[in-house]
Amino acid sequence: MSCDRLERLPTHDLGDGLRLHEASSHRARLVGLALLDRLPAGHALLLPRCSSVHTFGMRFALDVMFLDGDGGVLRTYERVGPGRVVCCPGARAALETRAGDARRFLEAEALPGRADQPPEPEGQR
Repeated sequence: MSCDRLERLPTHDLGDGLRLHEASSHRARLVGLALLDRLPAGHALLLPRCSSVHTFGMRFALDVMFLDGDGGVLRTYERVGPGRVVCCPGARAALETRAGDARRFLEAEALPGRADQPPEPEGQR
């Protein structure tokens, strides 16, 4: 399964080669990254209003960052393998990246100012 379905989501170019795809619809949230063969480097999926993530149906490991309402990182789980559940009570959003990419998003300080209301997409496809 290709990453084309991610490109159909509202997408935010964060600079430094980082792209944030927002799963704002019920369907996008339900499907998430499941059954994808890979997630390109520098891409992440933002799940607004989310404090728990499962990796059932995943084919690769993820880094998961849970964010507060201001976009601050509350907790990071690295290299979460398939078939797992991680949570962070009180989180307002979750950001999923391929394993090893969370640090790129943290170091670039590229997270949206408000995790539950990211900026308007620049190049929505």
